[in-house]
Amino acid sequence: MRSWQVVHRGLALLAVDYGMSLVLLVVAVGFSVATLQEQPADGPEGGRQLARLLARRYPTGGRVVVVARETQADAAFAQALADGLAGSPIEVAAEVRGRPAELRHVLERLSAAPERIDALAVHPAVARWPLLQELPGEFPSLRHVEVLVPRSHVWPSFLKADNLLNIANQIAVIAIMAVGMTMVVIAGGIDLSVGSLMALAAVVATRLIRDLAGAEQAGAWQMAACCVAAMAICGLMGLFSGMITTFAGIPAFIATLAMMLVASGLAYMTAEGESIYELPEVFVWLGRGADLAGIPNAVVLMLLLYAAAQVLMTRTVAGRYIYAVGGNREAARLAGVPVERVTVLVYVACGVLAGLGGVVMASQLKSGAPTYGQMYELYVIAAVVVGGTSLSGGEGQMIGTLLGALLIAVIQNGMNLTGVESYQQKVVLGSVILAAVLIDRWKRRLWQRV
Repeated sequence: MRSWQVVHRGLALLAVDYGMSLVLLVVAVGFSVATLQEQPADGPEGGRQLARLLARRYPTGGRVVVVARETQADAAFAQALADGLAGSPIEVAAEVRGRPAELRHVLERLSAAPERIDALAVHPAVARWPLLQELPGEFPSLRHVEVLVPRSHVWPSFLKADNLLNIANQIAVIAIMAVGMTMVVIAGGIDLSVGSLMALAAVVATRLIRDLAGAEQAGAWQMAACCVAAMAICGLMGLFSGMITTFAGIPAFIATLAMMLVASGLAYMTAEGESIYELPEVFVWLGRGADLAGIPNAVVLMLLLYAAAQVLMTRTVAGRYIYAVGGNREAARLAGVPVERVTVLVYVACGVLAGLGGVVMASQLKSGAPTYGQMYELYVIAAVVVGGTSLSGGEGQMIGTLLGALLIAVIQNGMNLTGVESYQQKVVLGSVILAAVLIDRWKRRLWQRV
């Protein structure tokens, strides 16, 4: 084999197997470079760093004042600083949690006290307060006091842990719904109703909790039953879409477009045109909780669903049937595949997963509203297409859909961090979708030639 043929085959294999991963990597590296900037050392790491600095500065002991704001991150900073100073000869003379007015009150008291204060250990955001900039003039007796902050470092804002978790949490709902959409598209169909089904599930679940389960006093099992009921209703809507598509011969585009309008209308009727807020605090556990190493529960659920879907599509008879129906419907029928049953079941699965997406969103926002899910069907389809699933059916992978959803979220997040306007973001996302389809066609032609 000639050298150019070897290179040609290598490029084809690379494009088919790792194309989306490479694109995602390139985009992530690009946004990392674009958002590279000096980062203040806040949170627990900043507190520990400042404790080490104080230990070096005052090895024989000293008296310091810890200053932070009233936020969760500042509280973690102050706690880590206090833990780092525990057992050392350094004494925390006072701890200020709040605004400049509280700090001024403490400084007035300390300036009149006979005990010496050696340093103010402050959060990086506090160091910018004008009061600290004018400390020698405001309090002459404290002019010797050092204002110490943890040393900043250069790091991409895109790669900060909280931003990465935010990206994962943002894609959870779309990615969950995209599992069902991937099965539908692989089977040769399309479902435009998923956004409206998501809104319907959100309002049905929250209204059942409010009216039947005790509202703010609802228990965990009662809430779970209400959410399952909402998902079941969405599954029934998917069943109807699948049946009229399969047995009435109505094109999936038209059938699901009609179902989108029906589901949206039912959502407004169920919610009576208003949002539903009367929910217990524990309801946010699924959407906002993070019980596994700080990873949001919605993200954990998303990953479990993709693992299960990947096994279903690649290791079971049902998965092979779905690919067969999308690849060649008549050939699948002649081979004994229950084409009608498979088609209906993928629409049911898509409806149930759209309902689950609505439940997760309601949990994230602690409310249900008929306005949820607007344009979500387009984002879900975009994730599926960008992930490499062919709209002609018969080809696609769950992992590709997950990467597609992640790529869309990364692009949106990166553009937000770099200050790209929202209307410009639409142009970019549309171009990405178009490029994904063109690249998909190119790589398939490239693969056919080798």
